[in-house]
Amino acid sequence: MTGHNEMKLTFSARSENEAFARIAVAAFVSQLDPTLEELNDLKTAVSEAVTNAIIHGYDSDDMKQVTIEASIDRDTVRISIQDEGNGIEDVELARQPLYTSKPELERSGMGFTIMENFMDRFEVTSTVGGGTRVDMQKRIESKKALYN
Repeated sequence: MTGHNEMKLTFSARSENEAFARIAVAAFVSQLDPTLEELNDLKTAVSEAVTNAIIHGYDSDDMKQVTIEASIDRDTVRISIQDEGNGIEDVELARQPLYTSKPELERSGMGFTIMENFMDRFEVTSTVGGGTRVDMQKRIESKKALYN
């Protein structure tokens, strides 16, 4: 395997596609032979980001999209998850543990906190009415990743 690889996946913003997104990213990252803990961290972070895009990004049933871009550079995985939906008015407030903009849906408000804790780098950029992008990065410490 060369030192760089990438993928891009776009799918309908439907709850049933969250598991598909998580599994697709896990399959892509598996070429680095991550530990079970590293793989679970990545899958959980992707699940949280995709769920946020689906639940908070869009208010209508129109056919909206979520896009995942992932790349591997030697031992580092970079993942971006983006919607073109509502955007976040106050990103700093949204990043606070237990904050949720949809309490009626019984959301825990821990999505961004989980992503931040499971990844080495985490950033949210958003434009009201223009969508949200979550960028995450994690170093995989397997021997396979280190020697590519």
